[in-house]
Amino acid sequence: MSRYRGPRLRVVRRLGTLPGLTRKDPKRSYPPGQHGQGRRKRSEYAVRLEEKQKLRFNYGVTEKQLLRYVKKARRLPGSTGQVLLQLLEMRLDNTVFRLGMAPTIPAARQLVNHGHICVNGRRVNIASYNCRPGDVISVRNTEKSREMVKANLDSPGLANIPSHLVLDKDKLEGQVNGVVEREWIALQINELLVIEYYSRQA
Repeated sequence: MSRYRGPRLRVVRRLGTLPGLTRKDPKRSYPPGQHGQGRRKRSEYAVRLEEKQKLRFNYGVTEKQLLRYVKKARRLPGSTGQVLLQLLEMRLDNTVFRLGMAPTIPAARQLVNHGHICVNGRRVNIASYNCRPGDVISVRNTEKSREMVKANLDSPGLANIPSHLVLDKDKLEGQVNGVVEREWIALQINELLVIEYYSRQA
């Protein structure tokens, strides 16, 4: 399944607030569609599927990518759900977003894909690049890149920068000092239901 490029507010109305997908608030609080305002009794499968979809749409990954992350999280030590969230949070596009260099994760992905972002002084245009502690995320030294990021830093997508990141606004540079902690993950999600969803699929 390819990456979603449709109306974002429709997804937000169905799944709830997704801080990485859009900054807009929907005008209607009920889900979209003909039966959006009706009462729905959801099965256990539907609840797990919804949590999985929240993760997919917020971080902008495909089904195939998310399954790969789940398999990788299972191999690593620690709580699988928490490790999965950490893997997604440490992606370069999400790190650029959390530093405030872009208003949303799709906008951060575009910055990375167009070559405006450097990691440790080298230009990286792969949005899924896994950031590690010690990495320095900087803006390419061109007028266009710097002006774009400066404008985004004036009105960041999320107000607070997580504890594992440090931002130097003057240098337009951020540093990864560790791995993100669970309380700093902005998305309201029950990651255990996502793991249960994939364990039942296997």
